[in-house]
Amino acid sequence: MNNTRKTAIAIGVAQLALMASGAALAQTEPATVVVHGQRAALESAQNIKKNADEIVDSIVADDIGKLPDKSVTEVLQRVVGVSIDRTMNRVDPQQGVGDSVNHYAAEGTGVSIRGLGAGQVRSEFNGRDAFSANGGRALSFEDVPPELMAGVDVYKNPSAEQIEGGIGGLVNLRTALPFDAKGRKVALSTEVSRSSLRQKTAPPSVSGLYSDRWDTQFGQVGVLIDLAHSKIANQSDSLSIAPYSSRDDLVPGKRVWVTPSASWGQNTFDRTRDGLYGALQWKKGDFSSYVTFLRSRYKQHSDEHSYFGGTNPATLSLDPGATYDANGALLTGTLHDTTNSGPGFGTGLGFGTDARASGRTSDTRDVSWSGTWRASDAWTFKADLQHVQATTDGYDNTVGLGGWVPGQTVDLRGGMPSISFDQASRAYLADPSHYYWGFTQVHHDVAKAQMNTARLDAKYTFDHPILNDLRFGVRVTDRSAVTQSTHDSEWVQISQGWAVGNQSWQPLAQFAGLGDPRFAQGFGLHQFKNFFGGSAASPAPVIVPDASLANSVDAVNKLHDYYTTLCNEANATGRNNDCSYKPPKFGDAIGLNDQHERTQAAYAQLRFAFDKLAYPIDGNVGVRVVRTNPKSIGYTLFTPPNKPLLPGVPDIPAQSEKQTFESTYTRVLPSLNLKLKVSDELQFRLGLSKGMSRPDFYLLQAYTTLGMDIKTHTPPGDDQKPVVDSIAYNGQLRGNTSLRPVMATNLDLTAEYYFGRASSATFGVFNKRLKDVIIAQTTVYPLQDVTGTTHDFMVTGPVNGMDARVSGIEAGFQTYFDKLPGLFSGLGVSSNFTYIDSSTTYHNPVNGTWCTPKDTLMANMVRNLQGCDTDGRVFGDMPLVGLSKNSYNVALLYDKDAVSLRLAYSWRSKYLQSTNSWGTAGNDGIDRNPDSPNYGQGYSVNYGLPTWGGAYGQLDLGFQYKFTEHLRLGGQVGNLTNQVYRQYMQQQVGMKLHNAFYTGRTFSAQMNYTF
Repeated sequence: MNNTRKTAIAIGVAQLALMASGAALAQTEPATVVVHGQRAALESAQNIKKNADEIVDSIVADDIGKLPDKSVTEVLQRVVGVSIDRTMNRVDPQQGVGDSVNHYAAEGTGVSIRGLGAGQVRSEFNGRDAFSANGGRALSFEDVPPELMAGVDVYKNPSAEQIEGGIGGLVNLRTALPFDAKGRKVALSTEVSRSSLRQKTAPPSVSGLYSDRWDTQFGQVGVLIDLAHSKIANQSDSLSIAPYSSRDDLVPGKRVWVTPSASWGQNTFDRTRDGLYGALQWKKGDFSSYVTFLRSRYKQHSDEHSYFGGTNPATLSLDPGATYDANGALLTGTLHDTTNSGPGFGTGLGFGTDARASGRTSDTRDVSWSGTWRASDAWTFKADLQHVQATTDGYDNTVGLGGWVPGQTVDLRGGMPSISFDQASRAYLADPSHYYWGFTQVHHDVAKAQMNTARLDAKYTFDHPILNDLRFGVRVTDRSAVTQSTHDSEWVQISQGWAVGNQSWQPLAQFAGLGDPRFAQGFGLHQFKNFFGGSAASPAPVIVPDASLANSVDAVNKLHDYYTTLCNEANATGRNNDCSYKPPKFGDAIGLNDQHERTQAAYAQLRFAFDKLAYPIDGNVGVRVVRTNPKSIGYTLFTPPNKPLLPGVPDIPAQSEKQTFESTYTRVLPSLNLKLKVSDELQFRLGLSKGMSRPDFYLLQAYTTLGMDIKTHTPPGDDQKPVVDSIAYNGQLRGNTSLRPVMATNLDLTAEYYFGRASSATFGVFNKRLKDVIIAQTTVYPLQDVTGTTHDFMVTGPVNGMDARVSGIEAGFQTYFDKLPGLFSGLGVSSNFTYIDSSTTYHNPVNGTWCTPKDTLMANMVRNLQGCDTDGRVFGDMPLVGLSKNSYNVALLYDKDAVSLRLAYSWRSKYLQSTNSWGTAGNDGIDRNPDSPNYGQGYSVNYGLPTWGGAYGQLDLGFQYKFTEHLRLGGQVGNLTNQVYRQYMQQQVGMKLHNAFYTGRTFSAQMNYTF
């Protein structure tokens, strides 16, 4: 369904809702409407929005510890202007192996506000800074137990008194305090959940809250304790299509595009989330104080088995009868490759299978104290102290097999690809003797982040008809973030095609084949049962490594004894290769990111109200001044070639010293918020502000590697010495310590009409002007040789290289149809719609048509910024990552007597995820640039296809029945319509399916008891 049609549906639903509520708009609300649960939560959220000084949207728990979705991330997607990603893309690439965008997330990730995501959304607990140790600056919202939350507020245009750092918006997670209730409150809840695809019921989840308050001789005292423990067990199945490459030799007189392989996999996901929150509150006379402690712990583990293709697209062949679409892209055909083989194995399509185990444990702790003194009727002072400590520990281990299968048939018509094999190929894949041990990949990362904060605020209340109060204060922080990982030394071969042969430089003379009794252990046949819930053809069973191997680093290390055995045998024939295995290093200079940051902020904000005007106006005007002192510790590494150097090779000294990079910058952030009241029901708002978002810590890593790639040849003759043909000066800029914060000038205009309890219609327009947006760009890094001559190394890394505009509209409507007769009077609707448009301007525009010849500065620049196809052709300007033009939420509500229901549909249009990511980037393209010396050759294009998250909508059902004032039973059904999430790759022949992910439905049943 295209975007236009989706938008029309959203507008149509809103129009129907407006028509149905006409009577309610024309009349006053009923005199006696008892609200509770879901309806009371909507009413409370509406009151927050109506009475706030700033533009804010809220979701409130409909009872103690009961937000309406299974995770904070999925709660947030219901807010107008907020969208979430569905893949497991991590903020920090150092905390992964680079392919997370190709894996589905069980509970959603990547919160964006108005199209601005990672690094541009701030997160808070109760108005204080909150973050995970994820290499960024914000929370991983999926880590936080929703059972601990009383509500979620999303600020679109924050004022000067709010902490700086989010140009997209601010997400504040609110917890309860003891004085929020009049007396004792006790709540107990339990829940069980089940995945239809995995066909497994997770252990019960439980939560409990106790809150009470007392009057004592020392004043009022309150205590609150909240505990939550939850588990889920899900599964996702995937089908994947590799990038299409152009071929001129398959169909006479016609250029066609073919994919060299199709892949599939199954991934199980187990998650445990624990939360502990406590609050101690005190008040006596003019003094009040409270202390809070929050701990959120998240633990997940995934096991995966998959089949993946790996054939050279320049050498594959197709059986007669293959079909193509109007653009020449392959639709149906049987693939072969008679040129591809390995010693001891037959020819065919290269493929691999693997067992993969990954997991992560994250822990965030927040201890905060706040004290308030009302010194007089005019003066109030408030002090605040906070300590946050966050840790994360992740692993991702893979063991892979390889082989060559005779053929594979693909049918790429329709929305779901079909992958099949003839009987001979299926038998071939089920025979272990056709496989060899291929590789291992071991990843480990540990990160720690902490912050200490002190804040002092004062408020002076005026006795004046216009001036309300003046607020001012200061805030200082000391923050650090350290990440250690194995990031650059993880993939290691056991036996690979390029390493096996008769050449002296090849370490092996044969593969570690599973048919060899020495290596015939630790594998089995995997059936891919219940694949896509039976909605897709079950793939061929294949041999895969045992899951136990990937789950044990010791077992992974032991597999390399196979390599050592075969290497020693080859050396016995006269070769001289290194047969040792070196496990990936952890925490060395390559895998270390050490960041420290201090900030000082001061603000002043004046609140005012012109109540005597025909249309009263109130608001605030203020300014925040922020000074930031970042410090990065790291290395610039260059290892020169061994001496003596060949003629023509410059003598550049080695670089390996530890360095500290420190800077200071100050930003001034003014803001203005106005609210005009036409009546008690109708009001308008204006918000103007300047905001900033500091670079994420992973972008500031002080680590640069440089190297020379020297190509030589040796002329004929026994006494000839190698001659230098070319020298490529390359490198990688892991981060950039000179990055500046992204700045934004924000404008918001809204109209809000409140026509009853839990009934409102809102409309807003916004415009953001962004400056110094961070992008990946190829630049040069100069090094001098011993003669003083400068040599430019080509490096790619983050820079402040782009400005952007983001503008759009937001609309929302909600009401209950109380005037309908009988049972129908419990019906209600809640809906919102967002449209976003953007444009970008590069600081250093590049206008290349081709990204070839490869390995040039221009080729790498245009590929990274604008994407490049497998034929070398550049796509052009790309939108901002993570931005959907259209998104909407529609919920049908029912609240009547003891019954409460919600049928909620959330949808977003396609959005760019990356222009150069694993799975849609490679070096095996075929150059079609007529001016390139590599025209028509294989492996002549380093391409990067834009990867898009496809348009996706999900329908969820929630319901509950209130047996008594204290006991409620309920449940949820997620993904009611069994939707498939699709990911696309952009090519000259159109948007082609890259991944299809399926998780099926999820079911949960809950019981809540309060007293």
